[in-house]
Amino acid sequence: MEATRVRTATSRWRERYARQLRVSDLLVLVWAVYGTQMIWFGAGNAQLSIREDSRLSEISYWLFSAGLVVAWMWALTLIDSRSYRVIGTGTTEYVRVIHASVGLFGLVAILAFLTRIDVARGYLLIALPLGILVLVLERWLWRQWLIAKRSAGEYSARVLLVGSRDSVAQIARELGRSPSAGYRVVGACVPTGKIADLIEGTDIPIMGNVNAVERAILATDADTVAVTSTDDLPPNKVKQISWSLEAGRQHLVLAPSITDIAGPRIHSRPVAGLPLIHVETPRFSAGQRFAKRFMDVVASSLGVVLTSPLLLALALAVKLSSPGPVLFKQVRVGLRGREFRMLKFRTMVANAEDLLESLEGERDAGNEVLFKMKNDPRVTRVGRFMRRFSLDELPQLFNVIAGSMSLVGPRPPLFSEVARYADHVHRRFLVKPGITGAWQVGGRSSLSWEDSVRLDLSYVENWSLIGDFVILLKTARAALAPGSTAH
Repeated sequence: MEATRVRTATSRWRERYARQLRVSDLLVLVWAVYGTQMIWFGAGNAQLSIREDSRLSEISYWLFSAGLVVAWMWALTLIDSRSYRVIGTGTTEYVRVIHASVGLFGLVAILAFLTRIDVARGYLLIALPLGILVLVLERWLWRQWLIAKRSAGEYSARVLLVGSRDSVAQIARELGRSPSAGYRVVGACVPTGKIADLIEGTDIPIMGNVNAVERAILATDADTVAVTSTDDLPPNKVKQISWSLEAGRQHLVLAPSITDIAGPRIHSRPVAGLPLIHVETPRFSAGQRFAKRFMDVVASSLGVVLTSPLLLALALAVKLSSPGPVLFKQVRVGLRGREFRMLKFRTMVANAEDLLESLEGERDAGNEVLFKMKNDPRVTRVGRFMRRFSLDELPQLFNVIAGSMSLVGPRPPLFSEVARYADHVHRRFLVKPGITGAWQVGGRSSLSWEDSVRLDLSYVENWSLIGDFVILLKTARAALAPGSTAH
């Protein structure tokens, strides 16, 4: 009875969450569309359109707004923006909301042109961006609620891993890093599994060998089976597993050991009944490079203008607090391995580099490549304050304007660090280093070297403009709740 109740609750949370999104989407669209209409009519601008086309009246606009809300809701449904496959993590949910909205308004514009109905342009031009902005904000707020639930073990798929011990352990670690993705591992089946054993380095119980998948599903109340490798599985075993799953309630996931590859680089192509997965090598089109550079120049130039009083105040504070230059210039490695001089406000005593060797044995943070100390004696009092809020990095806006850095990108390394790189780590030089990046919002100095590299390479492999916006928002939030810094 208890197991039945757990399985029922697990299978219904997706439907309940989708209903909540539908209700809030509707409220948001009613507010955005009718609010825009009232503003536009209040300003008297719609009267011009009404006089030019007798088919439109104030009553017609009320009906038109109602139809627009219904069509907008329908577009969000058709594009599967509330699907459990896209909620909770990644940018796909937001991208689908934007695509559905822009596509709908494009269709409205075409229909208005063909039927020669002159809908007030200002009304549409305000309703579209306002609706998109509030929809994305609403979805983001729901996502924060969902992440909190998933952190408590709720609203997540219960996953049974099937494959070799090594692949099961690897996928379990990857899923454990992202509880917000909604996958909670509850057990594993391995080729030589014995019940009551644990997967090495985890608390995941082994529920038997790969022939005990159906019994393991019942024992763990799993609703998702993730196949982590097929090397040690009997022929047709994956097919047998898929046939044994309950349609609509239980799901099969193929989790290959190629990690940190996502988004548009992955394509599935069926050939003779085989679902071949194609993984493209990372590449950046001229349009992508232009969009990123345009955003860098505009945002960093605006940042310099807005923060110029703060920049001046910090420069004076550094100059008056301790002897030495205001700016700290350090040679770093950038795009395609070329060197550049990175700018920062000086936060340490003038001879900090000379003291580094004597402090090597006292490190209590960082990792095997990056030197860190929680209470570095070389840091000045003003420098400690600036580091706490990452204010010392503001001069890097000039690096961005000059083109040697980007707002978002991998961490700019020293030559001494690059000398210790494995060959595959050099892929991080395919893009410009950033003032902030996945490494900064993902843990900064608390990260191991392996995790730092993984985050940087994942960024390079899966770069997108929307992903940059997400990282910038997370960076702003982290700056308001400052912690340790990565210098």
